[in-house]
Amino acid sequence: MNGSISLLNGMQFTGTWETSARHASGEVVFFTGMTGYQEVLTDPSYAGQIIAFTYPLIGQYGLESDGNESARIQAAGVLVQTLADHGDRPALKEWFEKEGIPVLSQVDVRALVHVLREEGDQFGVMSSNPDVHIDIQPVNHLTARVTTTSQVLEGNGEKGHVVCLDFGVKASMVGEIVKRGYRVTTVPYDTTKDVITSLRPDAILVSNGPGDPRDHLGRIEVIRELALTYPTLGICMGHQLLALAFGCKIEKQTYGHRGSNHPVRNVKTNEVWMTSQNHGYVVERMSIEQSPLELLYENVNDHSVEGLVHPNGRLFTTQFHPEASPGPIDAQSVFDRFDEMIQQGVNVYA
Repeated sequence: MNGSISLLNGMQFTGTWETSARHASGEVVFFTGMTGYQEVLTDPSYAGQIIAFTYPLIGQYGLESDGNESARIQAAGVLVQTLADHGDRPALKEWFEKEGIPVLSQVDVRALVHVLREEGDQFGVMSSNPDVHIDIQPVNHLTARVTTTSQVLEGNGEKGHVVCLDFGVKASMVGEIVKRGYRVTTVPYDTTKDVITSLRPDAILVSNGPGDPRDHLGRIEVIRELALTYPTLGICMGHQLLALAFGCKIEKQTYGHRGSNHPVRNVKTNEVWMTSQNHGYVVERMSIEQSPLELLYENVNDHSVEGLVHPNGRLFTTQFHPEASPGPIDAQSVFDRFDEMIQQGVNVYA
């Protein structure tokens, strides 16, 4: 049966339904990686979005038992050119059906992505009705939807205790810190400073997550106070929140960075990494001058801000995902620098 994805600008792309769930609405974005669909689909940062996969064959290697970044598929809907048949591993299509995720195949994803690159990520509706009316509904409470509802302790490392503020954290992000010998307590994003302090952390991780960081201005002062008290690493949404906390501004990108092939340069060393990214907002580069922060990483392609450092504090951030998953592992040394900052008590990037 045929269906379609209708965009706010009036354009419509047809496809074939792969699932019995046949309606979804949300921001339509595209992911450029050739692999890693399982990690992408379960990444909480994609909550509420319709993902168009640019690689023409999705599902070709089935599912991995340890490939999820969260407990369920977070995307609102999926657009592909071809959905692969299953082999000797669990099939992607069966997973979509089980979780009630609408999927359209045989979509001209190349043409769709061209539109999104020209006009920007935009609201869309997946439907069987070719005359669907697009009524944009504010997407609220995305963070509340993906954050933990209680404290979760992982690892029993003896090197120290890291508290993760969960705005939609990926499992592999916590895993990288646990691997380096730390206990990690993941707490709801709106946990009070007093509760966090009572956990006696040695460091703070401010995680990734979905949506606009400016929706969390009420949390900014708490994040700032924590960052001035403990060694702190912010990743993706966490990077943006820490930037806001120290006086920077945030702007919406035209079509965001979502993929596993984004080159990033360390402006202090000129080292270039290929990185995994998933974000639609960035720190305004000029606004850094009005803050105590300094540029640490920049995007090689568009020179957007990819990381910040506080020269007089124990704080640095990355817009990209150093844990990768999916993507290249070039940037995993970021967690080594975080480890060194905790152990030495100084900012190794300053």
